[in-house]
Amino acid sequence: MDDPSANRKPKAPRAGIFLAIDAWIDSSLYEASFKAREFWETMTIFFRRFRVRGWRRGVIEVLSEGFTMGAAGSVVLLALALPAFEETAGSWHQQDDFAVTFLDRYGNEIGQRGVIQRDSVPVDEMPDYLIKAVLATEDRRFFEHYGIDFMGLFRAMSENVRANSVVQGGSSITQQLAKNLFLNNERTFERKIKEAFLSIWLEQNLSKKQILQLYLDRAYMGGGTFGIAAAADFYFGKQVKDLTLAESAMLAGLFKAPTKYAPHINLPAARARANVVLSNLVQSGFMTEGQVLSARLHPATAVDRGDRKSPDYFLDWAFDEVKRIAAKSGEHSLVARTTIDMNLQKAAEEAVEYNLRQHGKEYHVTEGAVVVIERNGAVRAIVGGRDYGTSQFNRATKALRQAGSSFKPYVYATAMEHGFTPESVISDGPISWGNWSPKNYGRSFAGRVTLTTALLRSINTVPVRLAKDYLTTAPIKALAEAMGVESPISSHKTMVLGTSGMTVMDQATGFSVFANGGFGGARHGITQLATHSGKVIYDYERDAPKPRRVLSEKAVSAMNSIMVQNPEVGTARRAALPSIRSAGKTGTTQSYRDAWYVGFTGNYTAAVWLGNDNYSPTHNMTGGSVPAMVWQRLMTYAHQNIDIKPIPGIKNPYVDPKVAEKAAEMEQKNADAVDVDMGRPPILSSATTRVLREMGDAFRTAPPLGVPAEPETLSVL
Repeated sequence: MDDPSANRKPKAPRAGIFLAIDAWIDSSLYEASFKAREFWETMTIFFRRFRVRGWRRGVIEVLSEGFTMGAAGSVVLLALALPAFEETAGSWHQQDDFAVTFLDRYGNEIGQRGVIQRDSVPVDEMPDYLIKAVLATEDRRFFEHYGIDFMGLFRAMSENVRANSVVQGGSSITQQLAKNLFLNNERTFERKIKEAFLSIWLEQNLSKKQILQLYLDRAYMGGGTFGIAAAADFYFGKQVKDLTLAESAMLAGLFKAPTKYAPHINLPAARARANVVLSNLVQSGFMTEGQVLSARLHPATAVDRGDRKSPDYFLDWAFDEVKRIAAKSGEHSLVARTTIDMNLQKAAEEAVEYNLRQHGKEYHVTEGAVVVIERNGAVRAIVGGRDYGTSQFNRATKALRQAGSSFKPYVYATAMEHGFTPESVISDGPISWGNWSPKNYGRSFAGRVTLTTALLRSINTVPVRLAKDYLTTAPIKALAEAMGVESPISSHKTMVLGTSGMTVMDQATGFSVFANGGFGGARHGITQLATHSGKVIYDYERDAPKPRRVLSEKAVSAMNSIMVQNPEVGTARRAALPSIRSAGKTGTTQSYRDAWYVGFTGNYTAAVWLGNDNYSPTHNMTGGSVPAMVWQRLMTYAHQNIDIKPIPGIKNPYVDPKVAEKAAEMEQKNADAVDVDMGRPPILSSATTRVLREMGDAFRTAPPLGVPAEPETLSVL
């Protein structure tokens, strides 16, 4: 029998196959590496032909590094430019076609905005010496640079070093226009970067003539005027075409500091500045000394307008309100009756300036903002900064600053709406929310405390525990928004301690809900809009939505019963008013960057913020110090000779005599008897004022008188 295995072919050993594969891989890698080395050697020999030595090599190395750094720099510049170019979205190039004359609450004219009732005068129709005066003072190389004048910047730096002070600015006209159109006056590195990119963008999209025209039409010129045409009329009662050289020099000198050099306020300073402008004309070669001699010998004199000071920060905010209200009306030339009380406005400005002058250096604080709202929602005063001429940035309505502990009333009010009471007990002890472990100001804990004690002592752990264990942040955010806070509020857990940015207007609006009994949506700055012919297109009482309840009476009473103790025994004792009960909450942010006091009576709500534009820390300034003193000084004035209304939920509007005595001592300490006369002129009571207004309305709506009829003959019996 045959063996079946004899016909089978022998199998190759597996080890032999793997060895063959390994050998193929080794040989392939060797050949590849050999060819790579051969290629590299060939390329090296080739590039040796281009090798340079000596000084040429140094040049090549520098250029090589320059290209590398240039590529990296281009990427960085692009990243920095994108935020700047976002500012150009919208109809920035169109001058607001609204022309609005503003009246105060009593019907007195207080200023204008928009085109300022003056048509823009083309550059070609302006006097030649006016254009030369502006260029000689603001940007001599305007027609030579491309947005940024590096030579002018170097010259300004040299002059400033030589004079050991800032005597010249390095910003070109294009840079100043970029700031006026798109940015604000904040002194930050980010703003300067945006300004540089936007200047180049303007140069690329507009002609030099268009840039100069916009600059002359949009610049703030003091006295509540914007643009060279409005300034010529306001200061000299003339059209731009009729200005003399002396008057042109005086106007050209206003661009640097319009408030400081305004001729209707400080004529000697304005004339001295005009003389500097005339010297600039000669130094730049635009005119000769003989041509400017007459203007030196016969300086300009402004029209006497008294010591008029317009409430510019209020007007800026009110102008935005007008544009919002009248956007669909089709009418653009309007007269707006506002809610501002000029007595309160001046008192608010004085309270801020006085306290900053007295305590600014000690606490390292330079800026402040105030908003005052009456119980009916009328905005009576806005202070957006110390000097509008220096900075038009409105810190009261646009600056987002952390609220700190002044945000806590929103948390506690939410708790009251969820069944808590002022006597509810919460633990003040260590707490962690995720990886966040907030501490109290004194780094200590008080154990179980009532909500009244927690708010009066501004304990941090209690509102955090309320939000974490009972409320969550969603209802707190919703209530704050319902109470009138318009700035974005974060839902992050840290928001309960006031980490969200808020404006002073937000704070005044929100706290006014406590003062008016729980109603939101009442804040307003415009009571009536009419055309110059008398056609009323908006009336607040007729057209505005009615206020709505956003906080229950029970919650309002509970919150007010706590906050009314703050000026008496809490953190706001420096805000206590003589004889009158008030309520409020202090706030201080991390590193003492922001200090707040927001308080109210039965008549007014006022929010006060103090800090620095560059976010630098103050010297341990808390909300219970200077901000409370500003509030106390202002509100003491505001409550003279008026009917005192009780705070909702608080029966007696007057304080205990002992507390009143302490508040009077504080007021006497803060009074400035030498520099400021805070005596309020006698005014009518609210009841008498209301009757007189009703009589005035009756006279306005009465039918016109016709020809008198013949008197009837009466028979005498």
